[in-house]
Amino acid sequence: MENKMKEYLPKIEMEKMKALLEVEEKYGNGQLSLDDARKEIAEKVGVVKPYHIAYAEQNLKEESEDECMRENITKLLELLDGFMDTSRPDLPDDHPIMHYYKENDEMKQLLKSVEDLVQYPVIKNQWLELYDRIRQYPIHYARKQNQLYPLLEKKGFNRPTTTMWNFDDMIRDQIKESIVLLEKNDEESFIKLQKELVEYARDLIQKEEQILYPTSLALISPAEFEDMKSGDQEIGFAFFDVEHKTNEPKTNAAPDGFADELRELLSKYGYGAGPQQELDVTTGKLTLEQINLIFQHLPVDISYVDENELVKFYSDTNHRIFPRSKNVIGREVTNCHPRKSVHIVQEIVEKFRNGEQDKAEFWINKPGLFIYIIYIAVRDKNGRFRGILEMMQECNHIRSFEGSQTLLTWAGKNEQENTEVKSESDESDTPLTITPETRLKDIFSKHPEAKKALVEKYPKLKMLNSPLGKIMLQRATIKMASQNSGISQEELTKTILNAIGS
Repeated sequence: MENKMKEYLPKIEMEKMKALLEVEEKYGNGQLSLDDARKEIAEKVGVVKPYHIAYAEQNLKEESEDECMRENITKLLELLDGFMDTSRPDLPDDHPIMHYYKENDEMKQLLKSVEDLVQYPVIKNQWLELYDRIRQYPIHYARKQNQLYPLLEKKGFNRPTTTMWNFDDMIRDQIKESIVLLEKNDEESFIKLQKELVEYARDLIQKEEQILYPTSLALISPAEFEDMKSGDQEIGFAFFDVEHKTNEPKTNAAPDGFADELRELLSKYGYGAGPQQELDVTTGKLTLEQINLIFQHLPVDISYVDENELVKFYSDTNHRIFPRSKNVIGREVTNCHPRKSVHIVQEIVEKFRNGEQDKAEFWINKPGLFIYIIYIAVRDKNGRFRGILEMMQECNHIRSFEGSQTLLTWAGKNEQENTEVKSESDESDTPLTITPETRLKDIFSKHPEAKKALVEKYPKLKMLNSPLGKIMLQRATIKMASQNSGISQEELTKTILNAIGS
């Protein structure tokens, strides 16, 4: 890892890095006072860049699973005050790193609101309104884990994946637990957890802004950041929408004669199949376009990891249960999971590889949500291990079935809507009145076309089709949808009414 990380950074003086780490550790465990430690930094190290800290920790420090937890970024910044530039970089507003900063700025304000409210008796509606905003923040972590961390791994910097991910998940879980405690009216436990959340979230934000983002800017090229934008769009953003402007790459067209010769040569060796050329698959013939369409329309999510434990493919479905982006392709599968579950992944791979097992099943069962997950060992005709296929499906709808259904029932329609002709006095003909407190669930149950229109017009609202979105719909109102998406209530209402009218 050392040499690989060095390839992307300016020249690093190893003796200074060792001295930096030594002073940092002595100050951290109390062997040196702040004044003495700063004197040693001035004498032995001098000016420090954020990526120096990252490099020293990556290459000179023994890894520990609780490393990110026990390191206090405030103490480190006190030690390096005046030696390290911690100012925010000057970047275009649409740069991926600036989106992280913008989300952090909003979260800092929300944490201030938490500090303010904990001083007073709990008023549940106030907290619910605040948490409708806070619960969006984990999208920030999802982008880090699926977009930023994979690129850093490729540059030899895997500490964010192996240590910071734990902290990401801890804060995400604290947010979830806060909502549960609030719903249970467990005020004492809820208030206690808020104090921890504020402390840990602020510390992680500092780690991101003072070390992670500057190091990312030093390691990742502008072209790679530009390429990152489409994947960021796939996962989404907390608190705001981002318009993605694509720049079509300029290509120098080769002369027709050369292009024809090249196409003929590639075709001779089986590499010339275009999107409409039929390919011989095991039980039929399909074009590349048809294969991609099949994967995109599967009612389940699938991923494929090859025999080298590298992610090679995932299905790009609109109903994807967990966020994915193209940066996951080529990534080691163990780096796609939080550290607390890596040992399970390793056990599955090992038992599949040596032939002990062929299938592993898991499921997530929560009110209004049942996700089934299965891993299948992929073997060739000779029985040789060729990888792992993962399949996920949201099964709450399936589990609700009773008896038999042998007559045609269209998706999204209940039995009454399919077998009865509505009378002119049916309530569906009653003009719909939408107020800020109108629940989306009530609108969509009568007018599913309204949800379709919202998702098509506002990409951020595509999560309404996800399993988690279905849970949120139980209580989401027009007002809440507006606050969470940044789309005005007037625009939401107008889109809904236009869809119903059409």
